[in-house]
This record gives sequence, C-alpha cells and structure tokens, in this order.
Amino acid sequence: MAKLIDRFGREVTYLRMSVTDRCDFRCVYCMSEDMTFLPKEQVLTLEELAFIGETFVDLGVKKIRLTGGEPLVRHNVQQLFRHLGALENLDELTFTTNGSHLSQYATELKESGVKRINISLDSLKADRFKELTRIGKLEKVLEGIDSAIANGFDRIKLNAVILSGRNDDEVLSLLRYALGRGLDISYIEEMPLGAITEHNRGEAFCSSQALRDIISEEFELIPTSENTGGPSRYWRVPGYDSRVGFISPHSENFCDTCNRVRLTVEGRLLLCLGNEHSIDLRSVVRAYPGDKEKLTEAIMQGMEIKPERHYFELENEPQILRFMNTTGG
Repeated sequence: MAKLIDRFGREVTYLRMSVTDRCDFRCVYCMSEDMTFLPKEQVLTLEELAFIGETFVDLGVKKIRLTGGEPLVRHNVQQLFRHLGALENLDELTFTTNGSHLSQYATELKESGVKRINISLDSLKADRFKELTRIGKLEKVLEGIDSAIANGFDRIKLNAVILSGRNDDEVLSLLRYALGRGLDISYIEEMPLGAITEHNRGEAFCSSQALRDIISEEFELIPTSENTGGPSRYWRVPGYDSRVGFISPHSENFCDTCNRVRLTVEGRLLLCLGNEHSIDLRSVVRAYPGDKEKLTEAIMQGMEIKPERHYFELENEPQILRFMNTTGG
C-alpha cells in the first residue's frame, strides 16, 4: 500500500474534511458576523467527499474528522457519516461540532460508526456564551453534550478557545464541568486566521503555560505521553478519567510531529493550517469522476509541497486571510 510521506519524513495518517462552510453560530474567533458563504456549485458533493475520503483511506489514512462550519447543518450529511464509518481500513471516524444539533442526531451518529466527538464550549455563562458565539444558546449545547454522554461514545472532548479578558476566568469552571462528567477537554490558543474586529489578538492571547498555571492552583496536572492523533498534548488530573489537553500553535509549536492534512469544502487540499500551500482536488474529481488513480496522483503531489511548519505572529495582520470556517475547524 502506498503511504503519504512528506519531504520531511512525516507520514500523513489523519484527514480533516470540511463538509460545509456554513454554521448556525458566528463565533468571534472563527468568522465575521456578516459572512458570505460559498455558492452550491463550488461545494463538493457528499458523493465527492465520500470518494476523496475513501481514496485517502486507501493511502493509509487511519483517522478522518468531519468538520465545518457546523457539519450537522448540511442536508443529508448522515449519509457521508455512514459511508465513511463503514470503511474497513479506517480506524476512527470523528467529528467536531458546536453541539447545537447533537440532541437530535447523537444516536444516529453513534450507529453510523462515529467513535469520538469534539464539542466547542468556550463558556458556561449563558450571556457570555451568546456574546462569544453571537447567536448560540448555551442550553441547547448542554443538552447536546448530555445526549452524547447518554449514547456512549468512546470519548467526548470539549474544545475551549481561551481569550484574555473574555473567558479566561472560566478555565477552572470548564475543567470542573469536564471532570464531573468524565469528559476530556482541550484548551486552545487562538489561531490567527482571518481579519477580525471583536478583539486584539495580541492582547487576548493566553498561552498554554499560563492556563496550566491557573489550573495548578486547584488541581495537580501530570503530563502524559497519550496521543489521540491530533495536536493536543495531554495531562491527567489524579483521580479522574478525563484528559486535559493543550493546543499551542504559538507557544509550543507542534509542527515537527504533524500527521495531518485538511480538505476544504470547495476541494482544496490544505497541507498546513498556517500556510496557503494547497492542491485543487475538486478539479480532479470533476474532470476524472471515479478515477482513483488520477486523484491519488494529485494527493501524492501534495506531499511534495507540504511545508515544514507555520509561522504565526500575533502582533501583525493575519498572514492567512481565510477564516476558520472556510479552512475546516
């Protein structure tokens, strides 16, 4: 079997696949309040997404995460979950969600083969939650989390983007919430993608070490070598099953172990979150429908241009103008 190995000897075994750029939230670090979304003809069909995902699995990818936008707002997306979940050589199908539709779809997702879920949760205060998401209702997300727990997924992880002066006073309350329910949690340094007006990224920056210092005031953190295939570095709190992760694109660069590529919903294979290196897979699957050989050639070309690392600078204008919802969260 051919393997996806880049110029720096890193094997790609993890595909993050965006199924939509649309979302029913407008989180302040993810997109602008007044978004223009892609026209339908520019978006990969569910069949094209399934074909691309299947080809990546043939090339040794063991984990696929479906992302957005919000994946569950896409019409009939459950058929894509079912197709990928049935692939024999795929070890793990996961997805990232804002949680607003989980109470409706959790059971079906579990039956489709989804093993783990990441749920974005930046605040446990209803007013602040609405302020950060601009639209979201906290109670709907909490209902979704409860539904996911009840359906018995292998692991459920909360993702919290922490911003100084906005929600850094909730680091401990979010951890208590996760520990009390047996959930994992990852604290994320804000990614400088897209031009935003809600806050100054340099002033709002919270480093992972600063967050660990806050947590250590109440809980002991023990570093582990656990790895779920993504960028989180995990700690444990004695006496609890939860893993406490930190995603640190600024302060603790993790590019040397990168095993990931991203497929945007319009078919760009992004070789790095913080660079624009990409291969247009949409043009390939539409010019040569059903031709795995042509698609494989294009994917292998991507390995030749995957960069060594990203360079994020908080003080300057964002180098990457695409928002996170168009990148694939």
